[in-house]
Amino acid sequence: MKIALLTCERLPELTESDRLLIPELAKHQIEAQAVIWNDKTIDWTKFDCLIFRNTWDYYQNEKEFNLWLSQLEKAKIKTLNALEIVQRNKHKFYLRDLQQQGIAILPTIFIDPTSTLNLGELLPKEWKKAVIKPAFSAGSYLTEVFEVSEITTINQKYRTLAAEKALLLQEFWPQIQTEGETSLVFFNKQFSHAVNKKPATGDFRIQVQFGGKYTSVVPEKSVIEQAQKIVDTFPEKLLYARVDGIITNGKLYLMEVECIEPDLYFSYSHGAREKFVSATLELIH
Repeated sequence: MKIALLTCERLPELTESDRLLIPELAKHQIEAQAVIWNDKTIDWTKFDCLIFRNTWDYYQNEKEFNLWLSQLEKAKIKTLNALEIVQRNKHKFYLRDLQQQGIAILPTIFIDPTSTLNLGELLPKEWKKAVIKPAFSAGSYLTEVFEVSEITTINQKYRTLAAEKALLLQEFWPQIQTEGETSLVFFNKQFSHAVNKKPATGDFRIQVQFGGKYTSVVPEKSVIEQAQKIVDTFPEKLLYARVDGIITNGKLYLMEVECIEPDLYFSYSHGAREKFVSATLELIH
């Protein structure tokens, strides 16, 4: 069996952590190789399955990515996670659907593309600080945190983008700087491990490239159950899902559920890579 572990031009050989999946899969007679998702020379039909891993530039190449997904769909190429999940998960308005299903999310206003952006009208009076970002984005791409007093400047800055792209406006919770963001990782809908991520002093971005600090944690059983409820909203099978949120007073407030290309923090949990491979085997056979 032949599998493509999908990556991007910036990481042609995958991240160091994901590269270790190749020998792990080989133990099960699976030949896996790193393949750049937008490499035009690739014949995708020669693979039994494509696994999304380090496609970390898809949101910067939105049209190309969408076209490529459509081509895979037409060719009936098997992917993990499945294409219908990727299609849904790439646009963060899925958070609104989850909220309608009773999932607690961070207070969010969903803004459809508009040529008359007026954040002053949209911002609830009780918000002191807010975060704005495109609905099709990742890794703090085009994301800004702003005080209410800066709303005119931010409105001008995002007006052109708002005409082309849907936006998310979220209340900024200071807990992100004190409690951090917690990521709960699931393989085949079973909880595996969790990591807490705190931003560098004075920053709000928890990613390691911005100075974020990661720690392995064991969440309370009730928090795992709340994350499980989120994962169980997916009717399809899931090779992996990463539930990101802020935990306050034992309640998980969802920021994102990542089903396309999240870092799965293999090195923060002994045996996590083996669990991933085991889930892969279950879903491809």
